[in-house]
Amino acid sequence: MHVEHLRWSVSGTLRILDQTRLPGEERWLEINRLDALVEAIRSLRVRGAPAIGIAAAMGLVAILRSRGAVGDTGEGPERAAGAGASARERFLSRVDETAAVLADARPTAVNLRWAMDRMRRRAHRAQGGPEAVLTSLRGEAQAIWDEDRATCNAIGEHGQALMRPGIRVLTHCNTGALATGGIGTALGIVHLAAERGLGPHVWVGETRPLWQGARLTAWELGRAGISHAVLPDSAAATLMAERKVDIVLVGADRIARNGDVANKVGTYALAVLARHHEVPFYSVAPTTSFDPACPTGAEIRIEYRDAAEVTAPFGVPVAPAGSPAFNPAFDVTPAALVTGYVTERGMVHPPFEE
Repeated sequence: MHVEHLRWSVSGTLRILDQTRLPGEERWLEINRLDALVEAIRSLRVRGAPAIGIAAAMGLVAILRSRGAVGDTGEGPERAAGAGASARERFLSRVDETAAVLADARPTAVNLRWAMDRMRRRAHRAQGGPEAVLTSLRGEAQAIWDEDRATCNAIGEHGQALMRPGIRVLTHCNTGALATGGIGTALGIVHLAAERGLGPHVWVGETRPLWQGARLTAWELGRAGISHAVLPDSAAATLMAERKVDIVLVGADRIARNGDVANKVGTYALAVLARHHEVPFYSVAPTTSFDPACPTGAEIRIEYRDAAEVTAPFGVPVAPAGSPAFNPAFDVTPAALVTGYVTERGMVHPPFEE
């Protein structure tokens, strides 16, 4: 059973499943305001590199459609004559401004900026006034979603080359349906393997500080009936030492031109452990997560988050009041530690430049 977490509402707003409430509550939010969508992205109510790109594209349409966004643009018959050009320019300016704010909501994942650049290009190519441009933007947002669904399926198919009966997969963070527009990336490979009777077992790293593995990945696997167990992030070394891990599959928020991978913090540590214990380590991501404009991982801007996520996660104090914390949301795994990359176009192995 694959999870649905994004929807269009009947009135054209964006509906998202609030992932900060999972697994305890399945709460849907309706969004048609810029501040609300930025907050939802930054607070991880919607998360995962492909998913935030899709949500931002859909949300851009909902925001522009909302009262006051299209506004008095000259689309009415009484103002049609002579007003269309200036109304179009004003609307395109609004598109650009809104897309720029959304693109900066989270800096590390390349998919968000990619989606906003694509939506802006579509708006400027569209013919007609604001309503016609908005209709074109809705079609583009839906296309981004549909393409990601097909991408996830293709990634899952290519990833079957790594699967075998009874395989034991270690994963990190959440790379399933909740992070994408389809069945997922790394977890999508596992879902297809399970559907085909291979009986995979998933070791689910809890993924501190917000437990995206324990809360979200375990929730998805439980709904799908796939064998799994949650472990403390620090226990991965013991599992590998005991030869209980056959492969590590992780996602990616951005992959630099040289193959360095930015992903949820803790990924780098898993890559080091995997290399030491001779466990294959694969990064699984759509080609939209590859950033050829970024030479190496050193140029990737890493997001740092509030100390309270570490010292008082979900509002529960676990450290003395006022304790400082080091809380990067991502780390960078050098390409030299990556066995290969699984994309919708197939698998890529080092040397990455070739």
